[in-house]
Amino acid sequence: MTTKPELLTPQNSQIIFIDQQPQMAFGVQSIDRQTLKNNVTALAKAAKLFDIPTTITTVETGSFSGYTFPELLGVFPEKDILERTSMNSWDDQKVRDALAANGRNKVVVSGLWTGICNNMFAFSAMADAGYEIYMVADASGDTSQEAHDNSMTRMAQAGVVPMTTIQTMLEWQRDWARRDTYDGLMDIIREHGGAYGMGVDYAYTMVHKADERVSHGKTIDPVPAG
Repeated sequence: MTTKPELLTPQNSQIIFIDQQPQMAFGVQSIDRQTLKNNVTALAKAAKLFDIPTTITTVETGSFSGYTFPELLGVFPEKDILERTSMNSWDDQKVRDALAANGRNKVVVSGLWTGICNNMFAFSAMADAGYEIYMVADASGDTSQEAHDNSMTRMAQAGVVPMTTIQTMLEWQRDWARRDTYDGLMDIIREHGGAYGMGVDYAYTMVHKADERVSHGKTIDPVPAG
């Protein structure tokens, strides 16, 4: 935990996806489950675009939880999935080793469920290794709105930084002049960014006069958030 505000960058952060599995998602009531999967996929695509070191961990895949969302696996088809039995990912040595090997102290978290697996991991990683935890609230979920909200509040009181999917992606980008990631990020936002993505489509076609059928992947003047 740090008392000095510092933005996330592609150079200072890593990300972990915890138990993004169907049986865990079945119990989620704090967020629409399709929205949850959409945000997880967007976050994963952004992590790949910005070359953020990524860890994916699962619990009891064969006996209870099922396989990781195919959309997440599709973004990282070659990545090892770290299987465990513990509710707390931090209890598994493979997970601790993977995070340490990435060499980044800021850990972005997207997982299920917020009040159990996410909360346990966050507190343990902070207490045992001094990691700074950034919890992506809308790429996580719990069995009720109350459970999710109470856990987010509890973690924030302990120093965990609450984030959202769009906020995280735009913080990694930071400057629209960064052309190496601009087009890729706009594609992610247009596909997964909801109202913001619709606004980008509108700006491309109506303001910049791009052909709506071929405008994806084209370099067009920056379209700022907000």
